[in-house]
Amino acid sequence: MSQPVIAVYPGTFDPITLGHEDIVRRAARLFERVVIAVATAHHKKTLFTLDERLAITREALADLPQVSVVPFTGLVTAFAVAQGARVMVRGVRSVTDFDYEAQLAGMNRALVPEVDTIYLTPSSATQHISSTLVREISMLGGDVAQFVSPPVLAHLMRRHGERGRP
Repeated sequence: MSQPVIAVYPGTFDPITLGHEDIVRRAARLFERVVIAVATAHHKKTLFTLDERLAITREALADLPQVSVVPFTGLVTAFAVAQGARVMVRGVRSVTDFDYEAQLAGMNRALVPEVDTIYLTPSSATQHISSTLVREISMLGGDVAQFVSPPVLAHLMRRHGERGRP
């Protein structure tokens, strides 16, 4: 009997968007288990704390029993090995994303050759969405309901008041 294929999808998820969710849902169809690795993001200033990002991401993906959401710090390759993952999933929206992701995948492969990186392109409906733009639009009072799921929208509205309300 073969081992189930575990995939890791790392990111900051500040917040998780419909673009991220699209990638997760498609990865969940491809692999027996998907681990969403929420980075501590010590090098970034985040809108939400790590605990908030974990909770928000879990809420957004609650309907996917084969998906777990866990924090990680340090090298994602070490995290993937510790999880028993054979695959790292990355979303690629553009050529710019691909250039960066290809370089990252090459470095990861040099560190841990047994973990492969696969790229999933988002659907055309979510290709333009980025967490950075969602945060900015929400902070400035814009409507972000078309970019995030209802649980995420609720957290953004609490954080930014009623600005950003549809």
